[in-house]
Amino acid sequence: MKSIAYGNQQIEFELNFSSRKTLGLTVYPDQTVVVNAPLGTEYENVEKKVKAKARWILKQLRQFEKYLPHTKIKEFVSGETHLYLGRQYLLKVVKESRNADQVKLKGRYLLTRVKNKNRVEATLNEWYRAKASIHFQNIVEDLLPEFENHDLKVKELKIREMKKRWGSCTKDGVITLNLHLIKAPKRCIQYVILHELCHLIYYKHDANFYRLLNSMMPNWKRWKEKLEITLA
Repeated sequence: MKSIAYGNQQIEFELNFSSRKTLGLTVYPDQTVVVNAPLGTEYENVEKKVKAKARWILKQLRQFEKYLPHTKIKEFVSGETHLYLGRQYLLKVVKESRNADQVKLKGRYLLTRVKNKNRVEATLNEWYRAKASIHFQNIVEDLLPEFENHDLKVKELKIREMKKRWGSCTKDGVITLNLHLIKAPKRCIQYVILHELCHLIYYKHDANFYRLLNSMMPNWKRWKEKLEITLA
């Protein structure tokens, strides 16, 4: 995390480099400031960009501050923040007869179109489930090659809401994942899935299990803690 001083305030920001051609800056509803810079960009130029946009950044932060959740109870109305893959988005509810009961990511918004506003929660959960089905399956497929030296088979992947567990598995290869995991950062999701894949080899939390988990993800404790904080 980087930071610059602007007056008597500090602006913290995340700096990422990629093959993009221009230097861009984004302020997210969770008050995260992200600078995306072309490969090879000098840090001095990054600082200049942030300082030039400092007033705008602070204005955006103040705007988003009032949307930060002060309670865990959701009312599913416009202006609320909702998590998706570790980012917070502003919910925007639109009531209309056409193209209703659907959700789209549009910039920093979760645009939810419904025929009846009492359908917002159900519509949003259906969208989460559809996204979870895709992302969870992809992560499983990406991780399976790491277990090529083990006799590992995933019979079925299930998704459901669970109050006390992020995931579970059966000895015959059925993995069940908590729907709300789709709200967590991808690395947190990978940790949970990796945890359950290791259980398909060592069903108990014994020394063999943790030895395997540590070899697959040495920093798994970091992502476990991140998960618990994010979705507390």
